[in-house]
Amino acid sequence: MSTDVTTSRVLVVGSANVDYAVAAPRLPRVGETVTGGTLLVNHGGKGANQAVAARRLGAEVRFVACVGDDGPGLEIRAALEREGIGVAGVSVTREAATGTALIVIDPEGRNQITVAPGANRHLLPDHVRARRQDFAWARIVVCQLETPLETTAWALGEARQHGAVTVLNPAPVRDGIPDIWKLVDYLTPNEGESERLTGVAVRDRDSAGAAGQALRRLGVGTAILTLGAEGALACTAGGNLAVAAHRVAVVDTTAAGDTFTGALAAALGAGHAIEAAVRFANAAAALTCTRRGAQASLPMGAEVAQLLAAGSP
Repeated sequence: MSTDVTTSRVLVVGSANVDYAVAAPRLPRVGETVTGGTLLVNHGGKGANQAVAARRLGAEVRFVACVGDDGPGLEIRAALEREGIGVAGVSVTREAATGTALIVIDPEGRNQITVAPGANRHLLPDHVRARRQDFAWARIVVCQLETPLETTAWALGEARQHGAVTVLNPAPVRDGIPDIWKLVDYLTPNEGESERLTGVAVRDRDSAGAAGQALRRLGVGTAILTLGAEGALACTAGGNLAVAAHRVAVVDTTAAGDTFTGALAAALGAGHAIEAAVRFANAAAALTCTRRGAQASLPMGAEVAQLLAAGSP
């Protein structure tokens, strides 16, 4: 299959964080201190991760976000610019610190994450409205739920006004999500997010399909559930399409879902069909799991092409 996404133009509206990640012997229980870990300080945030993922795979990318007027914020903006991402839409606020995530990862790659949103909560609709030229430029617009919900709703609506394809990663699921589902062409929840949004417990492929079709009944065009080691399930108007996961040595699952969303956006923006786009995204996410960190773990396009050329998972 083709892995060329260089014609893709992706606009990401979302969050940017600095991550403090500890690889620990195991995840702590309530009230427990687990020692013996190692620290990795890395750039993250769902929006920034998705932007970097799409860019490293070959897409043209612009990013609209808000960081604090502090050292981490300046470093994040500079790092994104070095990646070749358009950062004219990354604003700076003095009203809050740059978003921060605290992450613990166990030897199996599972994680616990707590986020202090900080400046991400200051990405307001007025700021995004000032970037209308980016919406006119984009073929794909990607959003998540780490910034104000009214900003996400406005961005999805504006994308539709310009004829762009919309992708929403509904994470983290929060109370008070507006009725935006008819504005979403592709939704990329994991099992837990699907369950919270639909009430359908996702335990296997059949229940995943039921949850995906329930999301479609809300108004979503296509729901693509990411199922970890079980791969992904795309629930479309024509039925469900299962794509198996690649078997890799998992080190850290942080940003795997973000890589999937960024890769999917890049592939769709280049005109790839849904099955090819999901296979491309699955391979990129698998590679992310083999390395520590968020943006430090995101693969390049040549690596994804090599994994796909090696054969079916």
